[in-house]
Amino acid sequence: MKSKILLISSLLLLTAGYAATATATPTTTGTKPATETVAGQIKLYHETMNPHQIEHPNHLGFNDLHIQAIRHLVPDTQSIHDPKLQVPVHHHCKAYDDGTLVCLMFHSGMKDQDKPIGFEYIIPTAEFNKLPEAEKKYWHYHKTEVARAHATFPDLSQEEAAMILPAVLETYGKVIYFQKPEDKYPLGEPYVVIVQDMPEQE
Repeated sequence: MKSKILLISSLLLLTAGYAATATATPTTTGTKPATETVAGQIKLYHETMNPHQIEHPNHLGFNDLHIQAIRHLVPDTQSIHDPKLQVPVHHHCKAYDDGTLVCLMFHSGMKDQDKPIGFEYIIPTAEFNKLPEAEKKYWHYHKTEVARAHATFPDLSQEEAAMILPAVLETYGKVIYFQKPEDKYPLGEPYVVIVQDMPEQE
């Protein structure tokens, strides 16, 4: 009996010690700044496309870069005054170390219940040049389209925006929607928007 009591006591002590250790080392899933490497150097994420150098968990990573632009919804007419051409579409982008970005597209605003209706895939000019010729028509050159779309970087200072703009200009984007803005749910097939074919803006 005495040996059983000692065994139970030992198990309780081990359990208590494990619980204390688990309590003392909580896990986090929030954002964090760039971390130090073993050598003591700061680990940089994509230095240009992630200007604030914050590592987001994968489900929050689309906060690396916020771009706002018009001329990203297919107009109902070829008039430059078509209302859909004037709708600001928010791009929430995740920057990858290979120089590409994937941006969720929000057309209705930035409130908690707003849903994305598509995404824009962005690649460097050098990668665009490697695409098959038949594919290139689906991509728009940001050196031309940034100005036409009145694109801005709402979350960056003027200095930060000036630093990132040259890199953005030397990229191409492909806009793919899985839902029309007027529909409640994704209906029918996804479609690609040929941004460069839209009516010019004043």
